[in-house]
Amino acid sequence: MTVPAQRGPRRPNRTGRVLPLVLVVALLAPVAFLFVQQRRHSGEERDLMVRERLGVEYLRVLGPLTLALVDAQSAAVAGRTVSRESLGRAVEDVAAADARLGDELRTHERWTGLRAKLEALPEKGLTDPQATFAAYGEATDLLLSLHRKVREASGLVRDQQADSFYLQDAISDELPESLVATGRLGDLAAVAAELPDAQRIAMVSQLGALWTSAISPANDLITNLRAAVDSTDSTKLGANVLAPLDTYQRSIERLGALAAPTSSARLQDEAATARALTNLIAARTSAQEAARQLQPVILDELDALLADRIDQLDRERRLAAGATVLAVLLLGALGALIVARRDRRTGRDRRPAGGDTGPPADDTGWDAPADPQGAAPAGTLAPVEPRMLQPAGQGRPASAERWGPFDAR
Repeated sequence: MTVPAQRGPRRPNRTGRVLPLVLVVALLAPVAFLFVQQRRHSGEERDLMVRERLGVEYLRVLGPLTLALVDAQSAAVAGRTVSRESLGRAVEDVAAADARLGDELRTHERWTGLRAKLEALPEKGLTDPQATFAAYGEATDLLLSLHRKVREASGLVRDQQADSFYLQDAISDELPESLVATGRLGDLAAVAAELPDAQRIAMVSQLGALWTSAISPANDLITNLRAAVDSTDSTKLGANVLAPLDTYQRSIERLGALAAPTSSARLQDEAATARALTNLIAARTSAQEAARQLQPVILDELDALLADRIDQLDRERRLAAGATVLAVLLLGALGALIVARRDRRTGRDRRPAGGDTGPPADDTGWDAPADPQGAAPAGTLAPVEPRMLQPAGQGRPASAERWGPFDAR
C-alpha cells in the first residue's frame, strides 16, 4: 500500500498580504488629494479676503482726506484762508496707513506724488480763482487715482460676492468721484457768479458736464447700495445702511435739481444767479454731510462681511482637516487589522509538526474526524507495534493457519 506524504507548512502568499495594504494606500491618496486641493483653494480665497481688508483699512483714511481736500478747495476758491489743521491731520493719517500697507498694496509712489501736490497747495486762494480751481483740481485727480490704485491692488474690484462687490464699488469708486465732482460743481458755480455775463454764459457747458459727473456716480452709488442690501445674507446690512442712504439720496436729489444747467437768460439775472448759488452751496454742504455719515457705515459693513467670510473659511478648513485626520485613522486601523489577521494565519501555517498533538487545520479551520476503530486519520501513518522474533526452527502454534497470504492456491 502507498503511504501519503505528510503536508509541509504552507508558503506565505505575498500577493495576498500586500494587496490589502496597497488598497489602503490607494484609498488614502484621493483623501490626501482632496484635502490638499481644498486647503489650497480656501487658502487662496482667504488670502484675497485678507488683502481686501487691507484695502478697506486704507480707504478708511482716504475718506476723511477727500472731504478735507474738497473743503479746502471751496475755501481757497472763495478767497478764504484754508484751515490746514483738518487737512494736515488727514494727510498724516494717510501717511501712517501708507507706511503700514504701502508695500502690500504698492501705493508708495502714488501717495508720494499726491502728498507733494498737497503740500504745494496755497493756504489762501490765488488772485485768479480759476487758477486756484485748476491747482486743486490736479490734487483731487491724484486723490481719485490713489483710490483706484487701492481698489485694484487690494483685490476689492475682483470680489466674487455680490453684496461685498456692490459695497466696495460704492465706497472706492462712486462715492469719492461724487464728492469731488460735487465740490467742483459748487466751486465753479461760485467762480462763474463773479464773472461777466459773457464769460458766465460760456461756462454753461462746463457746469453741465460737472453736474453730470456729480449726479451720475451718486445715483449709481444709491443703486449699488440697494442691490447690496437685496443680495446679502446679512441681517444687519439693510438696517445699518438704508437710513443714511435715504438721507444721502434726498440731498443728492435736491442738489441735482438746484445744479441743473439753466438757460443763458437766467444766468444774466444777477439776483437770480446769487440766489441759485446760495441754494446750490447749501445743497452741496448737505450732500457732503450725508456722504460723511454714509462713508464709515459702508466701510464698517464691508469689513464685517469680509471678516465673517474669513471666519467661515477658517471653520471649513478646520472641519476639512478633522475629517481628513479621521479618514486617515480609520484607514490606518483597517490596514493594521488586515496585517494582524494575515500574521495570525501565517503563524498557524508555519507551526512545527511536533508542536501540535493533532493534524494542522486547513484554511477552513476543519479537522478530519478520527476513525471510530481507532485508526489514524487519512494522510497520517499509523503507529507500528514491535513484534518479538521467534527462534529458528520453532513451529507455528497449532491454532495458526498453515498457509500464508502469498501461498499458491
